[in-house]
Amino acid sequence: MGTERRTWAGTGIAERRAARREALLAAGVGLLGAEGGAAVSVRAVCRAAALTERYFYESFTDRDEYVRAVYEDVGRQARDALVDAVASSGSPRDRAVAAVSAFVELMVDDPARGRVLLLAPLTEPALGGQGLELAPAFVLLVHEQLSRLPDPDERQMTAVGLVGALTSLFIGYLDGTITAPRERFVAHCVGLLESAGQPSGRSRG
Repeated sequence: MGTERRTWAGTGIAERRAARREALLAAGVGLLGAEGGAAVSVRAVCRAAALTERYFYESFTDRDEYVRAVYEDVGRQARDALVDAVASSGSPRDRAVAAVSAFVELMVDDPARGRVLLLAPLTEPALGGQGLELAPAFVLLVHEQLSRLPDPDERQMTAVGLVGALTSLFIGYLDGTITAPRERFVAHCVGLLESAGQPSGRSRG
């Protein structure tokens, strides 16, 4: 019967397909974020996910679409982690600490994920300028923490500059250029957010 919903071990077709897609995406994080450079091929992905190529093409048309999907999934996780951290905190300093700590936990404690988000767009042709596409979302999150800056243009420029600075810091931390302990690294990033959020204090007289 065409409308009959087939199941296996109590799981429907759609659920099994979604689980296979998640397994492929999870395998892609390790491959796209491999230390020393990405090594993503359809065969490598299927081997890492313990699935056949048939199931790869069930969800993705080709390697490039797959690479973009892995990147977008990691980007979504990063945005969700930052939004949740900020939403659960009170003062501007608490929100800054929570946001940076959440990003460290996601990107530095799991360096493969960090390399996918921050380093892969620099070397993976399939991503092109996709790193820039995520930037506005992160700028908006930082922008919302700069409420003490009264001038909207200043607030926007400061947010864009901070995202660039923090991105460079995290890249340096991931590639080993920055060797400071984690606690000091977090404190430095929080300090940047705090100092940037303070009005300039120029006198009007």
